Amino acid sequence: MKASRIAAVGAAAGAAVLAVSTPCFAHVSVQPEGEAAKGGYAVVNFKVPNERDNASTTKLEVTFPTDHPLASVMPQPVQGWDIEVTKSELDKPLEMHGKKINEAVTKVTWTADGDGIEPGFFQKFPVSVGTLPEDADELVFKALQTYSNKEVVRWIEVPQEGQEEPEHPAPVLALSAASEDSHGASDDDGAEDGAGSAENAAAENTTASGSGDSGGTDTTARVLGGAGIVIGAAGVAYGVLAGRRRTSA
Repeated sequence: MKASRIAAVGAAAGAAVLAVSTPCFAHVSVQPEGEAAKGGYAVVNFKVPNERDNASTTKLEVTFPTDHPLASVMPQPVQGWDIEVTKSELDKPLEMHGKKINEAVTKVTWTADGDGIEPGFFQKFPVSVGTLPEDADELVFKALQTYSNKEVVRWIEVPQEGQEEPEHPAPVLALSAASEDSHGASDDDGAEDGAGSAENAAAENTTASGSGDSGGTDTTARVLGGAGIVIGAAGVAYGVLAGRRRTSA
């Protein structure tokens, strides 16, 4: 009985380690630097991990919301990437600095002019945006991620409250409550602050080929995961051998 219990414990330990060591799949996401307050400006980073072992990410296309168009969208230059900003005519003009704006940015495309985001790395793409809507709690940015092998991953599924996260969720930017600071600054000041923050982000930005820190997290996770699998397998083997020895005795 003791031998059987030991074997069972070993198997359970192995299964638990396997479950814990299995890495979660990352996806394209968007996060603000600090906060993204309603009615204000913010610098947001689109974080793009490479989920493939045999291809590099060479292109990212982000579609900006048309239900809450943003009058100011300024992407920060990223070394090794060409940027194309697409504007479209608005059904309802926006007002900025007392002037009516008939068009707004509807898409930003980053295309690698080199190797892009190689396996085991991620890249951040900073953008200054504003003014953020006051009548919304979040903004959805649908994204397309293209790999060097021509594969395209469509991050366009909108997460629904109370339901499980979809397989390919669209990046969602949560908006915080409006603050006095966000309303107290003029549009010009907000744009300048956003651009300055974007420059700081660029200084800290991790390129696909030039930083060990960016790939370190993914690499460490893979190493720990492999170690966990080995330990779990060893536990199972120990339990089986212990059972055989007891039986032989």
